[in-house]
Amino acid sequence: MPKHIAISLDDISDWCRKNNASFSSGCEKYFKSLKRLIELQVKLDVPIFTVYILPDNADKLSDDYMSYSDFIAEFFSELMNSSIIPEHKLKVSVFGKWYKLPGKAVEALKGIIEATKDYDRFFANFCINYDGREEILDACRLIAKQVQLGKLDPEMITKENIKESIYSSYLLPPEIVFIYGERKLTGLLMWDSIGSNVVFADKSFMEFDEEDFDIIKPQPI
Repeated sequence: MPKHIAISLDDISDWCRKNNASFSSGCEKYFKSLKRLIELQVKLDVPIFTVYILPDNADKLSDDYMSYSDFIAEFFSELMNSSIIPEHKLKVSVFGKWYKLPGKAVEALKGIIEATKDYDRFFANFCINYDGREEILDACRLIAKQVQLGKLDPEMITKENIKESIYSSYLLPPEIVFIYGERKLTGLLMWDSIGSNVVFADKSFMEFDEEDFDIIKPQPI
């Protein structure tokens, strides 16, 4: 079984438009599936899941941004109080500029990050208000500061320095990247995904089913 699976989810609004559904009902379906996805991580015994659920320009793209932020707050508040967290020592991390979300969502994310910081059996990472190129830019800024302070010689900068400076510095690279929705790369874990196997689900995450992950299960001899 792989040690790290990255999953990029499609946009709720697209599914709602295509299925003539309200954004609220779409969010309810989406976050129920997201909870099932985390339960599947434990069931499959995959140590690391990284899930991309909100791009960094969502506030400019969607009129439903505020409503979506409320659902984020509700989801993570419920997840923090669920039995799956303490029973399986699941640590939740959040990558991206999530601290720019509306206050209720930020408080929920802060709460679950703090509550799970000492767990180390399973790692569930959520990319929220995230952009893969921005992640690399932030790493470059950190390295530039080290150079500016005289702590690092520019000639000595290595790939390892960049890895140490990205959001997912402490994680193994993903072996598999699942993409729901359109058949296109989304920039998820751009630095770490070199060499990853890309699997296109060819459907919306709203139709998520555990069988989507049959491809990673060991096959009977």
